[in-house]
Amino acid sequence: MTPTTAASHDLRTDARVLLTGWRPADASQRALAAQYLAFLDAHEDAMWRRCRPGHLTASALVLDAERDRVLLTLHPKFGRWLQLGGHCEPDDPSLAAAALREAQEESGIDALRIRPQPLRLDRHRVGCHGGSWHYDVQFLALAPSDAQERCSAESLAVSWFAVDRLPGSCDASVRALVAAATDLG
Repeated sequence: MTPTTAASHDLRTDARVLLTGWRPADASQRALAAQYLAFLDAHEDAMWRRCRPGHLTASALVLDAERDRVLLTLHPKFGRWLQLGGHCEPDDPSLAAAALREAQEESGIDALRIRPQPLRLDRHRVGCHGGSWHYDVQFLALAPSDAQERCSAESLAVSWFAVDRLPGSCDASVRALVAAATDLG
């Protein structure tokens, strides 16, 4: 599916407004937000996978209703437990909507509620185009108390973990995301 110019403009505009209005908790996140905004200015196609230097992505850390467990996916390419998320689609009206769509698709939980402001940003290298950047905008999503997860074809597994007992294959970025979510109270 090829993104339309109108969809690209709308989602890119949403990303710019969102990141401009966001108040990060620390200087490193403020610096990342400035890098994201500069990237958006420099690349008309910054929202789409086809953008070779990199592209914005949207992810969601899913917490259970009690906020003491996190739902992670065992990523098939990386072999690590990660938050749910992925690439933006032309029909996504916003980054938060993209993160919610990805989280619902990957978890099988339709009744997730997403917090509209980013929780964190994480810029990392991936295999797209032989090694481009993902400018990931990370959100918090809450699952209802009766949530029943279901593994999608995009994952090897999905599983709940206590926020203070994450699997060993979680990297520092996932641990920082979980810490930021639990700091919200």
